[in-house]
Amino acid sequence: MEIVSESQLLVAGRLDRLPIVSFHRRIMFTMAVAFFFEFGDINTFSFAAPAVMNTWGLSISTVSIIMSATFIGMFVGAVTGGFLADNIGRRRGLILTTVWYSGFSLLNIFVWNSFGLFLMRLLTGMGLSAMTVIAITYISEMFPMARRGAYQGWILTLGLLGIPVTGYVARLVVPLASWGWRLVFAWGALGLLIPLFVRQLEESPRWYASRGRLQDADEVLKRMEDQVIAETGSLSPVPPVRQLEERAGRSAEMLQRPYLLRTLMLTSVWIFQTLGFYGFMSWVPLLLVVQGASLVTSLSWSSAMHLGAVPGAILGALLSDRWQRKWWVCLVALAVAACGLVYGITSRSLMYGVTSHRLTVSMISRTEVVVAFGFLTAMLIQTFAPLLYTYTAECYPTRMRSSGAGLAYGTGRLANVAGPLLIAYLFNHEGYGSVFVYIAACWVVVALIVGLAGPRTRGLVLE
Repeated sequence: MEIVSESQLLVAGRLDRLPIVSFHRRIMFTMAVAFFFEFGDINTFSFAAPAVMNTWGLSISTVSIIMSATFIGMFVGAVTGGFLADNIGRRRGLILTTVWYSGFSLLNIFVWNSFGLFLMRLLTGMGLSAMTVIAITYISEMFPMARRGAYQGWILTLGLLGIPVTGYVARLVVPLASWGWRLVFAWGALGLLIPLFVRQLEESPRWYASRGRLQDADEVLKRMEDQVIAETGSLSPVPPVRQLEERAGRSAEMLQRPYLLRTLMLTSVWIFQTLGFYGFMSWVPLLLVVQGASLVTSLSWSSAMHLGAVPGAILGALLSDRWQRKWWVCLVALAVAACGLVYGITSRSLMYGVTSHRLTVSMISRTEVVVAFGFLTAMLIQTFAPLLYTYTAECYPTRMRSSGAGLAYGTGRLANVAGPLLIAYLFNHEGYGSVFVYIAACWVVVALIVGLAGPRTRGLVLE
């Protein structure tokens, strides 16, 4: 039996019975802005990489090493950010991490060589992943049980606009001059404005309760309940509270029974999800250029494909709370694998025709197929994201939720240090198509792991 204090269950009951009102919507829009710049910043180097490679005369192997730097930083940031939020609070953690990643993104503008870019991407990555871990924890704790999956999806729907917008910003500024790629990082640094909005949010009452600060939790809940009464006129009764023994929480519990299996399952899922996710999202623009497409064509195609992010997140929001999330995770992962593999096959044959100067009407038609399957792959990847974000946070109790999510998320990012190197090896030795076979295999493994070892979480009290 899970050992949880009566006070924590009471806080959970008071939160879960609340309808969606203006303070929830304020959280939604603030977190959406945070994710907008976070997603944009993660992808800045992907869009800038072709121009950096041409300007500095870098090899694809060197570019892959720079990409790996981001993921080294993301591992460190996710693990330390998770522990940080479990100790100093969700809101303060969000402020610190957004200032960190935006500040170092700004410094990316002034790098002088490949080593400098490696270092700045590493430090930027630390803040990016720390912010993500804290944000998904905060969202899961502040929204009621019946709607937490949906609102994770709606927040990502708005936030994911940062990917195509960043793509079109890159399309606008990169061709301006040999240094135009530097302006892409200036765009990512606009996240420095986010703390101004985060400061207006409430701290998580669940976190207060888990730290024994029951008066602080009660004060936040009263403000939330007063706003519900002002907007709706009434409050639903608090669900019955079970009397259970209280236990102090330790983050080390995630490596002990009964959480060890969940930790192993989640870290494995995040490893293969990250390899598959960034294998597609980060490498499509660069591989198109290497295959013979122009820089403008590469940015145009990839930007069009990334427009699928927004409808994908909308789909995730609509589906998330309607069925067990573990089964949605499995089905969507398999769909990503299928669409990504078709994209790789069709784009390979099309680029062969382009580089051979044999562009025909049938190839123009095939271009539409390539972009369509690229769009579907990018769309389904972002359908998957809110599902996994919500599912990960649900697998741990409040006392170690951020730490557990940080370890799983960060381990996936660390594993992807080898991802760019593996893709460079496959491309150089096995060819373009092998990259997409590898990406599809990663998504299939995700589905198998969750299907075989993942717990059911829909409708469960987070405590």
